[in-house]
Amino acid sequence: MRFASGGEPAASGVAPVAAPGPAPWQRVAVGVPGPEFEARPPGQYDFDFPDTECDGWSTDLLSLRFASVRGAKHRYYRQPRQDAARAAVHGPTGHVVFAVADGVSSAANSELGAVEACRASIEMLLHQLSQDDSGLSFQDVARHAAERLRQLAQWRLNGKEPEPSEVAGLYATTLVAGVVRAHPAGPVTEVFRIGDSGAWVLDPPSSRYQPLFGSKTASDALVVSNEVTPLPHVPDALEHTSATLDSGQVLLIGTDGFGDPLGDGDGQVGALFARHLASPPPTLWLAHLLDFSRETFDDDRTLLAVWPRAATEPR
Repeated sequence: MRFASGGEPAASGVAPVAAPGPAPWQRVAVGVPGPEFEARPPGQYDFDFPDTECDGWSTDLLSLRFASVRGAKHRYYRQPRQDAARAAVHGPTGHVVFAVADGVSSAANSELGAVEACRASIEMLLHQLSQDDSGLSFQDVARHAAERLRQLAQWRLNGKEPEPSEVAGLYATTLVAGVVRAHPAGPVTEVFRIGDSGAWVLDPPSSRYQPLFGSKTASDALVVSNEVTPLPHVPDALEHTSATLDSGQVLLIGTDGFGDPLGDGDGQVGALFARHLASPPPTLWLAHLLDFSRETFDDDRTLLAVWPRAATEPR
């Protein structure tokens, strides 16, 4: 029996209906959206590769966010997300190391290859910073990641030494990895890539995206190609670069699921992210934003962003 506030029995009847909670977030539509449907579960052994993954934190001098979301194509065909990202801070120096990978769809287990390439890259970057802060060997980082994929393939083949083509057939993946070092003139990033994932410096006030590597979707490109030469292949001359972040600028590292709809950055996708990345957003909001809906763009998307922090910003 229920009692009213004065101790008298409360009137019987239907309990009051609670006020409705906030509506669930709807996907952000950019231009003409793609079809909406309930995502289907990936295969029964793909439970280690969730639909969406995100992380975010700040050091005294840098803020980092990343998110990785499964694309509509993989959601529909019951395939796992094949993108991955990892990041860490090097304790003694405060430098931030990062890796982003995009598993090649033709490889049988590229989702695992992407994760392990990121893990191996972070391990080697941290090791090198601990040994000598003055310089990094990206060639060694790439070789370490390739060796991790070889070891996975050997385990998969019951100890048989795999041919390079067998490693690629199982775990091929692109890779972008590097470091951001805090500096009085502005954070400096050093980054390399294997394959076609990308990196940009975003200037939010002007909505300008400066690509750090060549883009297959650039307006001056004569031919758009989807061909990549991914890990486990490590080229003799790695594609690498460096850049200094001016005040207010943001380092972006992303797979082509983000880079393709971004294009030159002068369209609706560029405007959307320039507006929302002017300062570090809540981590879950970045994941929600990255899961925007736009027709024909149905690939997995991963985006990692690093901002300089002002000395007066609260932690």
